[in-house]
Amino acid sequence: MELGLFVEPQFGGSYERLLKLAQWSETFGLDAFARSDHYLNGDDSFETTDALISFGGLARETSSIRLVSLVSPITFRHPSVMAKSATSLDEMSGGRFTLGVGTGWMESEHAAFGMNLPPLKERFERFEESLDIISAIFAGGGSCEGKHYSLSAERVAPSASDGLQIVVGGSGMNKTPRLAGTYAHEYNSFVTDEETLKARRSTMAEAATLAGRDPADILLSFAGPAFVYEDESDHQAALEERGARRSMTPNEYAAFLDERSVPHGTPAQAREAIDQMASWGVGRYYVQVLSSLESVDLDQMELVFGSLRGT
Repeated sequence: MELGLFVEPQFGGSYERLLKLAQWSETFGLDAFARSDHYLNGDDSFETTDALISFGGLARETSSIRLVSLVSPITFRHPSVMAKSATSLDEMSGGRFTLGVGTGWMESEHAAFGMNLPPLKERFERFEESLDIISAIFAGGGSCEGKHYSLSAERVAPSASDGLQIVVGGSGMNKTPRLAGTYAHEYNSFVTDEETLKARRSTMAEAATLAGRDPADILLSFAGPAFVYEDESDHQAALEERGARRSMTPNEYAAFLDERSVPHGTPAQAREAIDQMASWGVGRYYVQVLSSLESVDLDQMELVFGSLRGT
């Protein structure tokens, strides 16, 4: 199982702190470092860097770790601009960049910055056309004519290296897995149960086959938290505290986490959850930290990731 750290800079954080976390992730031996692409946290505004611009710095100041956007809204950038940014990052990183693409969703963010957020149906139309254009540019150019976007550039250079990838992320049961199967190298969703994953995976695989692709070549990944504690007494105390916030008993909250396959407990228990995901075909787990970058506790991250990889 590959592992990645997934941070959310819209909760606050400078580029320098983002760089420190990326370099720590690389030094600790993680496979991927991911960040969100938002300008606001709901209605709150904190110090927040632009995702694709910041990846340019990370590309030059790291050397081996994969850099992943989870995910960049098509409402922020024209797909041709997004694709050209990605091929630039591909070159700058030596083939270590994965472009995450999504529909966009945060109404307050779009309203605050004067960006249009079309109805969901139109966003999915734009999403599919964007993936078509991005794929064409990655392949070196072509022609695409859609309802919302078009491309008429028979040659675009540089084209993508073998390392430049697309990740399609989302929690839908039909449209998102279909688009992932058609276009993506990686299909990401929030951590869930086995039956839900099976249904999404089946839709993804069917779409991949129809597109002439091998479904086995598409990486399945989960993103979500991981609550790991040195011993069971600390675990129980955390279940009580976190459960109380949701008006749940410790046992109810533990069941809530288990139903969603969230790793929690002692190091051995957390590792069991990761092994279970791997048995379902999940190939990468992003540990998502919903806090300011300054609040990311690297001592705790050492415990979490050391536990998840069984070291």
